[in-house]
Amino acid sequence: MKYNVGIDIGGTFTDLICVSSDGRTIVHKTLSTPHDSSVGFINGIREVAEMTGETFEKFVSSIDTIVHGTTVATNALLTLKGAKTALVTTKGFRDALEMRRGIREEQFNNHYKNVVPLAPRYLRFTVDERIDSEGKILKKFSEKELLPIIKKIKDEKVESVAVCFMNSYKNSSHEKQALKFLRKNLKGIFVTASFEVLPSIRFYERISTTTVSAFVGPIVAKYLDNLTQKLESINYKGTLLIMQSNGGVVVPDQVKKNPAVTVLSGPAAAPTAGAFYSKLLGFKNCITADMGGTSFDAAIVIDNQCVTSTEGNINRYRIALPSLDIITIGAGGGSIGWINEGGLLQMGPQSAGAMPGPVCYERGGSVPTCTDADIILGYLNPDFFAGGKLKLNKAKAEKAIKTDLAAKLGLSVLETAAGMFRIINSNMAQGVREISVERGYDPREFLFIVAGGAGSIHSSEICKELEIPMFLVPNVSSIFCAAGMLLGDLKHDYIRSYFTSFTNLDRKKFISLYNEMKEDGIHALVDEEGVSREKISFSPILDMRYLGQYHEVQMEASWDDVMNFDLKKIFELFHKEHNRQFGYSLKEEGTEMELINVRLRVVGKTERPRFLSENNNSVTAESAIKEYREVYIPELNKMKKVPIYDGDKPIFGSKINGPCVIEKITTSVFISENYDCEVDSFGSFIVYEKKKFPNGFQLKQKLTEVNESR
Repeated sequence: MKYNVGIDIGGTFTDLICVSSDGRTIVHKTLSTPHDSSVGFINGIREVAEMTGETFEKFVSSIDTIVHGTTVATNALLTLKGAKTALVTTKGFRDALEMRRGIREEQFNNHYKNVVPLAPRYLRFTVDERIDSEGKILKKFSEKELLPIIKKIKDEKVESVAVCFMNSYKNSSHEKQALKFLRKNLKGIFVTASFEVLPSIRFYERISTTTVSAFVGPIVAKYLDNLTQKLESINYKGTLLIMQSNGGVVVPDQVKKNPAVTVLSGPAAAPTAGAFYSKLLGFKNCITADMGGTSFDAAIVIDNQCVTSTEGNINRYRIALPSLDIITIGAGGGSIGWINEGGLLQMGPQSAGAMPGPVCYERGGSVPTCTDADIILGYLNPDFFAGGKLKLNKAKAEKAIKTDLAAKLGLSVLETAAGMFRIINSNMAQGVREISVERGYDPREFLFIVAGGAGSIHSSEICKELEIPMFLVPNVSSIFCAAGMLLGDLKHDYIRSYFTSFTNLDRKKFISLYNEMKEDGIHALVDEEGVSREKISFSPILDMRYLGQYHEVQMEASWDDVMNFDLKKIFELFHKEHNRQFGYSLKEEGTEMELINVRLRVVGKTERPRFLSENNNSVTAESAIKEYREVYIPELNKMKKVPIYDGDKPIFGSKINGPCVIEKITTSVFISENYDCEVDSFGSFIVYEKKKFPNGFQLKQKLTEVNESR
């Protein structure tokens, strides 16, 4: 028996999914260990081994592949606890990192402060070299200029160095020379350069991304080395793959070369899983919403493809590498309730995390959180949290909410808990609007897929606020990102800047740039990661704009169109995408277009685990009722006794009427007054609005048909 394991380490829980070669699936959650994430990683493997019934040694020897999503880089940026970083750049551009684009993000806020640069000014050094915009050397680079810089770096005990020279995307010879010299003379210090990280036009984006990679580099490398050693100590012989921000996976050695590719490592797996599940139901478009213990992540999938962006920001730090377009806000089970200066109740973004955690965990937490409110509202069973492994103290949660919030607001504990519930739901709904409405999409026309241990408690109210008629709670909802990791392909993104109008476009150069990136991708996948050539595919992407525009539009073309230099098809795709994003195109006017960048996504297909199998043996929903419990019903604004179903029983094909709660070991699904639910043959819950689906949900029925009545 062979196993594939997906492991996603979050702020509160570490999620695991284990899939055997015959399709048996084990889903498990264990508390994260923030002091050393690898401890929770190994603890989770031990606990899953017990669930398989095999000895730990035998189970480990049977694991073929582990796919891992890590928040190490993300947390380093969010907490600013990365490496002590220096920057070496071209003379005259020492402050470009701090000046950014010269535009204040909140122009009318006089109290708005600039972000703290990851490389402080006293650790930003310059050398007298210069390459012009065409790649010609105007001022030669001398390695002697680096000698005093090296001494200063050593004296200041710098841990990481970023190198980014002006126009090195056109000619990287100076950067390569500097990188080689610095690595030779700075043993034990992480050194990276922009030609390795992001060889593209736009200096600020390039220098920021390179500095981010340097800032998180030693932290990520140390974590991966520590994890690798721990896996070796338990005699693990299989493959370890790391999730990237672009939704693909790579081997750890590739991550060490450019650690910035992991800044959204964990959340990036949710859209991948979302594309898989939406396709099962016959949908091409979906929105995934993942509510964990610390954060809420929303992403979008179009035509079964995860939407990517090159304008990512983490904690206001620009990362221009291709990453899945994900909105992250501080809204999770551990989100803290507090009262602002105006006397209004707020939720988050501060979180109690795993330690000390919510008050009801009895791990030292003293401030009321979302989970404390959920237990008071009846959505959580104090004796069945995590299958009963973690007993929750409802009395302590009530006391904390009463003392910290209710008494100050002049409300009852129940009214305060209901207010906390409504506010955090509204916060999450706004996050979904940001990923959909602000991108030009109507969320009502998408399948809404709910993930995370806490997501399915709050999804009914999020959907009600957004007028979304239906949502899906997958059978692996609580560990959705971990499941998505097992569905990810090996993926590499390449970029070359080629700024020219299409009138002056050099066909030979255009095609040669793509062939060059293709060879780089084949080398990475075949020679370094062992993928066979037959499993490799290529997706060309072009950054284009109309002449005179400031921002470009990214659009995907086919490999044949690029190799055949079929500009007519490429132009048509651009007009169509521009019209979708901005509501107009200049096709009829014949406006000239220009090219900014050419990109290539190289994908190596991986084998999909068989963690889905249809079930025919089922029991009736009525036989799965565990008890009746008082639960808060938002539509009625009061508590009501409703049935509590055992969601781990095989109730496939059953219809369940709301309001009710469906309890699983790893999550709970709250179905409010306005919704009903059907359980599909895979054990997933399809929850739909009663008024929009009076005859129940039909798999063939599309959301666009439902919305015609709006």
